[in-house]
Amino acid sequence: MANPIVIPALRPIFPYEKWTSQLPSLRRRFRAARPYPHIHLKQFLEPELAADMASEFPDMATDAWTRYKHRNENKMGLTKRELFPPLLGTVVDELNSDAFVDWLSQLTGIDGLLADEMLEGGGLHQSGPGGFLNVHTDFTNHHYHKHWRRQVNLILYLNPNWEDGWGGALELWDREMRQCVEKIAPLFNEALIFRTDDISYHGFPDPLRCPEGESRKSLALYYYTAEAEDGVKVRSTNYRSRPNDGLLQSSMIWLDKQAVDLYSRAKARFGFSDELASKILGLLSGKR
Repeated sequence: MANPIVIPALRPIFPYEKWTSQLPSLRRRFRAARPYPHIHLKQFLEPELAADMASEFPDMATDAWTRYKHRNENKMGLTKRELFPPLLGTVVDELNSDAFVDWLSQLTGIDGLLADEMLEGGGLHQSGPGGFLNVHTDFTNHHYHKHWRRQVNLILYLNPNWEDGWGGALELWDREMRQCVEKIAPLFNEALIFRTDDISYHGFPDPLRCPEGESRKSLALYYYTAEAEDGVKVRSTNYRSRPNDGLLQSSMIWLDKQAVDLYSRAKARFGFSDELASKILGLLSGKR
């Protein structure tokens, strides 16, 4: 049995001094980025801390994972904070803290950001060989806080030995879905922070080519603002086909998107779980 990772009381979780000193230039980079505001930060956390996070990342065989396998994605997610290993949980708590959310507001220029302690749709993500996530924009509002509008995504990659030939780069597409503007490989201790709205198309649509036993691992956190009751236009995850996907593939992407939309509306109304979503979408798509 491996020795548990010890978290020293004074160990810094997020290097505020390092990144706060760079905020003026980071803000300019974030706002000027194309195809929509985003920033790619290397060495996001202290290397030793990130390495310990990667070493305690739950194995794919763990029953705690929810498996999302349908026409538009093949990945696993773990949103239950109480099931996270100690260090991963501590880092999540810091990235949801008032101090970090304030730093994020200064970076993005979005006032009133709110952290999501429920980790709705976020938390730990993992995809093995053949895993993929079709290009999409994200759902607009929190399923359980109906007046929270999603504003910012933070994705931290935890893949110490990732190889380019395995694929898995996150593709950022233009608003017309005509071309991929940027690709960001899921490299160790690198973070992507981006504005999420109706034009922030992203995904890794080509199946992963990593060998058995390897997986694409990430930590995802989403941030919101509270809107007036009539200020939130509800939209589910909007999957889109690429120009070279062909008629059949494009049709299947669209049909599966409709199933996701139906489920999302039912989830918001009746409080269905993601575990149920996994089963329903798999059945509707014919993938299970």
